[in-house]
Amino acid sequence: MRPHKRAGWHPQLSNDKTIVMTITFRIRFHTHPGQSLWLVGSHPLPHPMPLRYVNPECWQVTVPLSPPVAKALLSYYYVLAQGDGGQTMDWGQDRALLPAAYGCPELLVLDSWNHAGYVENVFATKPFKKVLFADHLTSLEMSTPPHATHTFRAKAPRLKKDQTLCLLGGSAALGHWSTQKPVLMGRSPQTDYFSAALDLCGQSFPLTYKYGVFDVKENSFVRHEDGADRVLGEADAPDRHTVINDGFARLPAVPWRGAGVAVPVFSLRSENSFGTGEFADLRRLAEWGRETGLKLIQLLPINDTSATGTWKDSYPYAAVSAFALHPLYLNLEAVATGRNRKLLAALEPERQRLNALDALDYERVMKAKLEFLRKIFPSQKADTIASHEYEQFFATNKHWLVPYAAFCCLRDRFGSVDFSQWPEHREYNAESIAALVRDNDEAAFHYFIQYHLHRQLTEAVAGVHAAGLVLKGDLAIGVYRHGADAWQSPELYHMNLQAGAPPDAFSAKGQNWGFPTYNWPGMAADGFTWWKQRFAQMANYFDAFRIDHILGFFRIWSNPAHAVEGILGYFDPALPLEPGEFPGHGIHVSRERMLRPFINDAVLEEVFGDRSEAVRRDFLLPAGTGAYSLKPEFATQRLVAEYFARRNMPGAGSGQDANDAATDEGIKIGLFDLISNVILLEVDGQLHFRFGMEDTWSYKMLPADQQGKLHELYVDFFSGARMSSGGVRRCKNCRRSSG
Repeated sequence: MRPHKRAGWHPQLSNDKTIVMTITFRIRFHTHPGQSLWLVGSHPLPHPMPLRYVNPECWQVTVPLSPPVAKALLSYYYVLAQGDGGQTMDWGQDRALLPAAYGCPELLVLDSWNHAGYVENVFATKPFKKVLFADHLTSLEMSTPPHATHTFRAKAPRLKKDQTLCLLGGSAALGHWSTQKPVLMGRSPQTDYFSAALDLCGQSFPLTYKYGVFDVKENSFVRHEDGADRVLGEADAPDRHTVINDGFARLPAVPWRGAGVAVPVFSLRSENSFGTGEFADLRRLAEWGRETGLKLIQLLPINDTSATGTWKDSYPYAAVSAFALHPLYLNLEAVATGRNRKLLAALEPERQRLNALDALDYERVMKAKLEFLRKIFPSQKADTIASHEYEQFFATNKHWLVPYAAFCCLRDRFGSVDFSQWPEHREYNAESIAALVRDNDEAAFHYFIQYHLHRQLTEAVAGVHAAGLVLKGDLAIGVYRHGADAWQSPELYHMNLQAGAPPDAFSAKGQNWGFPTYNWPGMAADGFTWWKQRFAQMANYFDAFRIDHILGFFRIWSNPAHAVEGILGYFDPALPLEPGEFPGHGIHVSRERMLRPFINDAVLEEVFGDRSEAVRRDFLLPAGTGAYSLKPEFATQRLVAEYFARRNMPGAGSGQDANDAATDEGIKIGLFDLISNVILLEVDGQLHFRFGMEDTWSYKMLPADQQGKLHELYVDFFSGARMSSGGVRRCKNCRRSSG
């Protein structure tokens, strides 16, 4: 079994076939029958390379290097391939070698597997390395022996300031276990490893050793690592250098604790604000965080949500772009230059008025900011675009910035974000969009805004870090159905489906967010490029991410396009019901009876009371034997919702008062309930139980024996308690959705 290549690995064979050195990668790892280990990375191989089994605790492979490759930095990792086709990668991206630096024809690398669940991996991540533990790095000038034979490397991310790792062992080169003068190890800011190069020529092998902690300021030994002595059996050899990668030093896993605050940026209003919090206000929050001992600031999503131009756009989880930042958070004073700063004086009364409000007036703030930005843009455009910083920003972000700017231009031109209704450019075409934005001041205006948002957020992040706090971002699970991402790449989404959440104690009918679900096979086809770009964009600003509804990466509550409520959804992926399961459980209710809404006079009386007759007259058709069906124009929740939306539109001629509107709302919800009064859902010809089936009138009006048998199958469907015909436990729902 050959493992999949990790993205970013592009190995190529050198044209120069002269071999100048070899590297033997040897990893200490206990395997079981059927398992195998593979080497993957930027080594000179056209594909992942299998390691050779040496013994139950060791695998290795030897790789020849040509001159150009030997001079390059080689990054790599290991993959454990299971006999059943599964695979596990060892954790981290810190395995790297510069072969030529060792100046020998043979390099032996002794590695240790890095288990993803090992707690120390947490402290080797960006928030700790770059912020929380940033001042812990102790710089030491390390000398390398002229004829070093071995290099020891180990990690200890939680060492305190002025502490470093050291080596002690049972040989003269390691000080015969002396704690007075151990071998000190150094670490550069660019690496996670402490390292020490030693000349072990003439030493006795096997050699026992341990890592320890040394305080360089106090010039004192602190402690040995825990556990048994380590043993090195690979003695020095002519023309060979040995690198020992021991992973983490075995130090106590003392719990680390830190508190933080979660906040939307628009809530950071200060005396100098423009009616809303801005990126610049993050500095003030960070200063307060430092004074109160906080370690982290978590923000709600900060992407542009400008869809309708109304207060409805204030919902932060429906961004028109997963990449663009929201203009709401731009500080005008920091954008304006030269004479344009004087123009802010005219806005001062409006600023004070908006800032004095108890709540954010989203529409007025956006209007005031955008009008001012449009006023100063013509005079600042040339200098901005000519700057090197802007050129770098544009080049790095062009893949999303150009489509986003074009989307904004077309949204404003046609008065809608629903690109399916645009008279032109309904389908994204890179060539026509390039022509549209070329020399287009309106597109350049959106570039201008995003550039300044990027600058201000970058400066704010630096301020947060300077205060010693981590900044955590919020990655919304969905993309807006009528946004730039769906317009640019609709093939990456199931546009005919809607993401949501199943019913629970807080939402009896489930949730329907309206976002299209992800087409994971389509995304996998190009190596999940969109996701990698999205994470890279967030990594420009954030040290950590909260992934909203992370379960959606594994399964999603998927609602059909015709549904308004979440009650008609189903888990995706999920194993459907099989036709033979119904007679197999003694269920003889017809498929049609379980699939169609069950409506009779008793149900109508229960739902509508004294309005039943009006509902029968206006929305239903007789279906024989006292049953009814919905008229075709009201057959789905979406059709019902659209009908009542038209009735209540201004100028529709309904002449409704508040009581009439309430009556309409009650009838609409009642019709929704009729439509969802089913036992089964049919999805692409496959059957799923409707969640909460036992609460439906359709189920309650079945014979008692059929209710009991349906209940048994329903519980089995969602609990996964049954066995398949082959005797193997099946992954059912909710468990069945684990894929």
